[in-house]
Amino acid sequence: MAKMKAAFLYEPGDVRIEEMDIPVPKDDEALIQLKSVGVCGSDVHFYEMGRIGDFVVKSPLVLGHECAGEVVEIGKDVKGVKPGDRVAIEAGVPCRKCNYCRMGRYNLCADVTFLAAPPFHGAFREYIAHPEDYLFKLPDNMSFEEGAMIEPLAVGIYAAQRGDVNIRNTVAIIGAGPIGLMTLQAVLARGATDVISTDLEPFRLDFAKHLGASLTINAKEEDPVQKIQEYTDGGADVVMDAVGFPETLQQSIKIARPGATIVWIGMPTVDEIPIRAVEAIFKEVDIRGIFRYANAYEPAIKLVSSGKIDVKSMITTSFTLDNVQEALEYPGKHPGTCIKVMVEI
Repeated sequence: MAKMKAAFLYEPGDVRIEEMDIPVPKDDEALIQLKSVGVCGSDVHFYEMGRIGDFVVKSPLVLGHECAGEVVEIGKDVKGVKPGDRVAIEAGVPCRKCNYCRMGRYNLCADVTFLAAPPFHGAFREYIAHPEDYLFKLPDNMSFEEGAMIEPLAVGIYAAQRGDVNIRNTVAIIGAGPIGLMTLQAVLARGATDVISTDLEPFRLDFAKHLGASLTINAKEEDPVQKIQEYTDGGADVVMDAVGFPETLQQSIKIARPGATIVWIGMPTVDEIPIRAVEAIFKEVDIRGIFRYANAYEPAIKLVSSGKIDVKSMITTSFTLDNVQEALEYPGKHPGTCIKVMVEI
């Protein structure tokens, strides 16, 4: 069987470039030659810790799930794509049969195969076989790098949807990393005209301002709760936490006005976090979680293709497949100058 290169995580801090079999596509799958794969915070966390919650790397694992590539072969039942098509790859494939899948909330399906979620291999490799209904053609004016950025943008679009963001809302977004910046652009695309961004890094806050934030707050230098309360005269209509730290989850409740909607996007690294429950009750806030995304790839591609959302400028550094370990270490070593790291296959 033909072989390909892949980057395997053996244990925290240990990535090895080795060979694995090129997959043979099933009848409903296409074989994709991967071109661009983004480095997600979850990839970095797996690299550093070997686990995220209940997802534990127990055997060598290929990381990477933000990906795009070119179709090179198709199964006999595939009708929607053909060899030569350029596609973005939706990372999660649900069962398609349960109640959640039938309702369109397939991100809540209990039987999901998600790239780079142990035990399923991800996209830091040369080829991948994937079902055609989770492949999305890229317009001619979009690059493979932009195609790989559709995955994190889908998170931001889904978060904006869960927050019911509209033109009347003042929105506060905690965190100006890749997901926070994607969420910023997504809420602006939904019509919000007053968006606040908080972070600890001046470089990221400058980027948020460039992308359309009305107010940026460096939480190292100013109290974001006090600043937002003063700016909004009582709190934001929608608060979105793209960090997931215990401190920021608490902040999200303090920042919210009475009757506000709070969307928790960032994934905490601890299981139990004390919450200001009395304040949340007195304020009558709606707290909503999001888990990945659903039905967000097509609108994400349209928004990028139309120029309404800019993802390409967020790519600050690129590496090759042979240098995946360096790519995984780069965000932690350069937090003041890095937004998104891309691996070019």
